[in-house]
Amino acid sequence: MILVIHAHPYPARSRTGGALLAAIGDVPGVQVRSLYQMYPDFDIDPRAERAALEAARLVVLLHPIFWYTTPAMLKHWFDVVLVKGWAYGEGATALKDKPCLWAVTTGGDDHDYTPAGHHAHPFEAFAPVVEQTVRFCGMRWLAPFVVHAGRQLTDDNLRERAAELRRRIEEQAA
Repeated sequence: MILVIHAHPYPARSRTGGALLAAIGDVPGVQVRSLYQMYPDFDIDPRAERAALEAARLVVLLHPIFWYTTPAMLKHWFDVVLVKGWAYGEGATALKDKPCLWAVTTGGDDHDYTPAGHHAHPFEAFAPVVEQTVRFCGMRWLAPFVVHAGRQLTDDNLRERAAELRRRIEEQAA
């Protein structure tokens, strides 16, 4: 099973996120858990989330970048699901060696993520928090999949990027 943890507080407004989800939704074995839809009150069911993680062969974290990191729900999910003794620490092997693909969208374009750009740093400067969370839990960090300037992409470009995400997931699932 391929587990997609989707965290977008306004999924109906996200053209890019919607295209990515549509492109991977029918990949055999994909299970999408849209956190904001499942837990509108932020009362996450850690047991259900851990069971889904345990059954997964590949974990995909799919979300937009909010203030240089994950949306609040995904951070909360990390806090209540990835606990000591299960996800990390002595004897914790539930996630050991599971590959994790970080699939993110940004409002800014490639230039915005340069020293001269709006965000003053390359995009890679914002990855360490999520990467270390994944690695701390014993998972294998895969090269991130990033879609910059999603709102500005043409329909054809967006379809190409969505197809690329699908290929990445299918390759990992094979």
